Amino acid sequence: MNKNIVNIILVFILVFINSSILSGTELEQPTGTDANIFGHVVDAETDEHIPFINILIKGTRIGTLTDASGHYMLTNLPVGEHTLIVKGMGYEPVTVDFKIEEKQTKEIDIEIEYKGIALNEIVLTSSPTASGFNYQPNQAFIGEELQRRSEVSFGEMLDGEPGIAMRSMGPTPSRPVIRGLDGDRILVLQDGERMGDISNTAADHAIAMDPLAASRVEVVRGPASLLYGSSALGGVINVMTSDIPENWSYGSSGVLSAQGATVNKMGAGFGRYTYGDEKWAATGRLSYRQAGNVNTPIGEIPSTSLQNYEGALGFGFENNKLNGGFSASLGNQTFELPEEGAIADPDETIEIRADRTLLRGKLNFKINDFFDKAQLRVNGSRFFQQEIEIEQHDGEIEEEVELEFDKLSINSTLTVQHRAHGIFDRGALGLSINGNNMEVAGDEAYTPGEKRFTIGMFTYQEIPLSSIVRLQFGVRLDYQKATALPNGLFPDINLERDALNYSGSIGLNIRPREEMEIGAQFARSHRNPITEELFADGPHIGAGVYEVGCENLKDEIGHGGDVFIRWESDRIKAEAAGFINHFQNFIVFNPTGLIDDDSGYPIFEYIGDEAYMIGGEVSLSLMITEGLKWDVILDYVNGKRRGEETHYLPYMPPFRLRSGLQYDYGQGWIGARATSANEKRYIAPNEEKTDGYVLLGAQAGYRLDYGGRHVIILRAENLLDAEYRDHLSRIEDRNIPMPGRNFNLAYRFYF
Repeated sequence: MNKNIVNIILVFILVFINSSILSGTELEQPTGTDANIFGHVVDAETDEHIPFINILIKGTRIGTLTDASGHYMLTNLPVGEHTLIVKGMGYEPVTVDFKIEEKQTKEIDIEIEYKGIALNEIVLTSSPTASGFNYQPNQAFIGEELQRRSEVSFGEMLDGEPGIAMRSMGPTPSRPVIRGLDGDRILVLQDGERMGDISNTAADHAIAMDPLAASRVEVVRGPASLLYGSSALGGVINVMTSDIPENWSYGSSGVLSAQGATVNKMGAGFGRYTYGDEKWAATGRLSYRQAGNVNTPIGEIPSTSLQNYEGALGFGFENNKLNGGFSASLGNQTFELPEEGAIADPDETIEIRADRTLLRGKLNFKINDFFDKAQLRVNGSRFFQQEIEIEQHDGEIEEEVELEFDKLSINSTLTVQHRAHGIFDRGALGLSINGNNMEVAGDEAYTPGEKRFTIGMFTYQEIPLSSIVRLQFGVRLDYQKATALPNGLFPDINLERDALNYSGSIGLNIRPREEMEIGAQFARSHRNPITEELFADGPHIGAGVYEVGCENLKDEIGHGGDVFIRWESDRIKAEAAGFINHFQNFIVFNPTGLIDDDSGYPIFEYIGDEAYMIGGEVSLSLMITEGLKWDVILDYVNGKRRGEETHYLPYMPPFRLRSGLQYDYGQGWIGARATSANEKRYIAPNEEKTDGYVLLGAQAGYRLDYGGRHVIILRAENLLDAEYRDHLSRIEDRNIPMPGRNFNLAYRFYF
């Protein structure tokens, strides 16, 4: 970027901050009375002193702001009776009546109650202190918003949201793509911790959770390595389950739901029951999903059926300054994958069978000290997956385990929060530990196993610069050691790799008025190469490719900035965001254009190169009239290699535009939408082009309150039964289109 432009931007920011700080000086002070008041503004619950709270004497222009220690002073006031108006973002307004006489100095301490920014506006994943101030674009989905998006996978559920696309290889292994980055660059969490599955390693591996189990989903677009370490290079998706009860109601409560779809004859059911007492609560959930093969405009795609089930039990408690709980869950996934040549030979299929066992514990502490809050999370899991080749000959079925993964994981995070002090607002220190041991076996084991241990430390701090400007900064140190484990294909491997990396970020949050928020962040992030990228050498039957790794790959280092501006009023909700990222040693999953003679699979190699990515998103929601809303979403990303060669990066999503109208009349709603994706012409060498397409959809819902809350949703997708191919589909080279016309009916009952 041109240095003159950078200097202009810096000068603008400094002038803006300076003017904002000056705006907090006393507005008008009469002279000569020598009547003064002073004191502190404190949080009614925590007794913390609160900086940058507006204080104004009613009916005048006399006012000030509390300083960084929560202190205020008004001097030379008119004698007589007055009313103080006390306001601060996130706090309930307070009025205080007082009387002042000439030459009198009075101390008035003021307590205000924190009302918070509405929970659905606070993305907890992006801030360990839940301050509600954002420095990069994010989203949260909860309640009915989640149900409207209910799908087989999280990739399908979030596809079409700003900056989020879908990496598809059949319905079950669809995984979110954020700003063109996927796989191990996107971290999918369960209740703030890593899930312990292998969905990040290959296109045929699925996220080990049914979306019906989610009670809240949070998305952070952009690097989040500061809080979550390696694999958060491109963003974070945090799936919250309520398996450890929090903020429960006394007595029984729960939810029952059912869902069906026509495109693959899918049926699913989910139930959760929670019983809460004064000091404790217990909960349990169970889900089941089954579907046949997916239909397209040119016919059925063989080998795309699925069957999943999942259950969990949890317990939560609250005892004065200590609360927490534990949970245990079991899950099984069985799904088929369209193998190379599957349409021509339906007697050969590839089936994935996966099991996950997860144990979780959480403790929250409150302490009357400078460090006043702490949270400890511990997860332990076992994930077992087999890739099985099934052949039918003369009515007999033969099964052979071609590839097997057995992964044991433990993750733990300790986060300690401190009170506001000096120029610093509430901040956090953290320590995280992640260890896993993965055995890889089978006739087609194309990588060795791996043992990996990571320990990280971070600090996250915010500094209020004025009543409308805040500065955020943080740094994280990560040490990782990885050891390759021998197996049949790599019997003599004995390689170790360790790395010490740091991540950091600095950002500004500006709220010049209640409806408007501006955020900007510059971050350094990193990612350690995974086993497949380092050692792969063989056909991966589930993914249908021959993979070739490189032992000399270096750690990916990213430097990037993003900025967003958000406006939210009664009629308009709008956001525009832009980003630019520069990656050193970006690991490219590069199509070579060659075919392996033995397997017949295309050969892909992992290579490191310098890369740039630039793009942005725009979203607008406009209330045209009461109940009638118009939504528009568009996003764009462009990625290029800029090292030894200049090429476009493979698997970059095309420019997309999505628009819809919805009328909500209180007891229900009805709406329609259109999605347009451009032709993908600018592609990597040996990557196939894809045509543009337009999809039409519609949705209607009905709400009924009778002994609980009932919600029924009917959704229609691809109404015109358009034949199209998504550019991010990992089976696009096999001439398999995306699903055809689909009707989805969902019912949910809250009690």
